Amino acid sequence: MSSNTTILDLVKSLPRRVINRYRRLPLYGKAIVWLWILFEILLVIALIIITPKRVGQFLYDNAEKLARLRFGWLIVATVVVLTSFPPFHGHTTVTTLCGFAWGLKGFYIAAPASLIGSTLVFVTLRASFKERLRSFSKSNEKWSALEAVIAAKGLPLIILIRMSPLPPYVYSNVMFSSISSVALWQFVVATCFVFPKIFLQVFIGSRIAALSDGEQRDKMDPHTKMLNGALIGGGIFIAISASWLVYRLVTNHIRTLPGVPPEVDEQAAEAIEGSETAPLLGADSV
Repeated sequence: MSSNTTILDLVKSLPRRVINRYRRLPLYGKAIVWLWILFEILLVIALIIITPKRVGQFLYDNAEKLARLRFGWLIVATVVVLTSFPPFHGHTTVTTLCGFAWGLKGFYIAAPASLIGSTLVFVTLRASFKERLRSFSKSNEKWSALEAVIAAKGLPLIILIRMSPLPPYVYSNVMFSSISSVALWQFVVATCFVFPKIFLQVFIGSRIAALSDGEQRDKMDPHTKMLNGALIGGGIFIAISASWLVYRLVTNHIRTLPGVPPEVDEQAAEAIEGSETAPLLGADSV
């Protein structure tokens, strides 16, 4: 099967997977989804009314105040840790904020906080739901296959899966804590390989900050403004392209692992692609 066909099939399956995921949500979960949609709509309306320049300046001024606070870095680091736990979202937004407020130095806030948050998720869930995880693994063929493949191939495969954009960061933390064959030290090492992506998010935030401040923007000539815009766009493109490439490499690699039966390979790959069914992630795990 060609890569174009695989991409097309995945894109076609996304609406169905989203709808199925929504249907499995409890009533309060569905209410949260609709509140989030309403919030996003109101946010766009407010942005249009207030104008992007004024919004950007407001955000920049407050980011500067945050950066000048004695323990501002600790506040943001704490939020990074919290967004490593489900059901919280926004890890990428907060790491980008580190770059927005502190420039490239924000990486030294975002990266350690991400590592600490991920480790806390892993240890907490592994200790709290040990019996449930063992029971789920025995009753789910795909999950058993994924555990068997990871146990056989070890750290290199764990690193590849950790670098993949699917499942998303916060759910990836939960997924790895759900796999009994993954040791804590392996998870910590694999998480360090996410640092380049975090650095890219911080870099994008630093460039957005330069364009958000009216004083800095007025001092820029058109070429400098275009360069900053190109750097932001290029950074986003690289992040998306690299994430997609890693994801395809992971699923294709799992499907063709030597020394592992083809049916086990396929089930393990499907467990990654359908990671919303993992223990502690599904609606029935609440």
